[in-house]
Amino acid sequence: MCDQCADGLSVSGSRRGFLRAGGLLALGACLPGVAGLSSPAHAQSPAVNGDEALKRLVEGNARYVAGQLSERDFSAGRAARAASQSPFASIVSCADSRVAPELAFDQGPGQLFVTRVAGNFVNKDTLASLEFGAQVLGSQLILVLGHTSCGAISATIDVVKNKTRLPGHLPALVEAIRPAVLTAQKEKPQDMLEAATIANVRLNVERLKKATPILSKRFAEKKLVVVGGVYDLATGKVNLV
Repeated sequence: MCDQCADGLSVSGSRRGFLRAGGLLALGACLPGVAGLSSPAHAQSPAVNGDEALKRLVEGNARYVAGQLSERDFSAGRAARAASQSPFASIVSCADSRVAPELAFDQGPGQLFVTRVAGNFVNKDTLASLEFGAQVLGSQLILVLGHTSCGAISATIDVVKNKTRLPGHLPALVEAIRPAVLTAQKEKPQDMLEAATIANVRLNVERLKKATPILSKRFAEKKLVVVGGVYDLATGKVNLV
């Protein structure tokens, strides 16, 4: 899906082309610092590489599971964050109200660049956001985060197995998740929902690694780490898959 999405984006692979793209310039009004990124000085490499970013997330999740969240004054640094942002990791999360990446990884405002959609899959809009996070904001880690008891994946399983017809725009969501359900189905798992959830995470991780022109290049140059995980609603623990 990502390759097709990337082909539809009129964005150059170079930093100069990316920053001159009309759509990105239009974001300047709502994303602080974008308009000033015409010079390389503003697009410096982040202090946190992908491996260190993942280590921070794992350690933060351990604190969350143990109920030992870091004490924070969220008003502190608000003025500085209004001027710019430097998130050390990007997250592709489900829109489920029970999944809150900043809490699950014990991070504060400005530290995570989060995209959310029911079923945590990558479409054109998500991909563009993640390209922005990597190329402009300097995030060197993308984590695709699924979760247990995902309603979007459960609904897709129902459609695939029982030909259930869903109302509104839900069929579009199902079509995005269907490849993962079909992949899991081939394995004849005992727990179809669990298998499809993991398959969905893994498929989207691979799509992001191959997403041209920006993410695939950064991944090949080892400037980007892409991993997947599943959040357990009952325990709060994130298991990498």
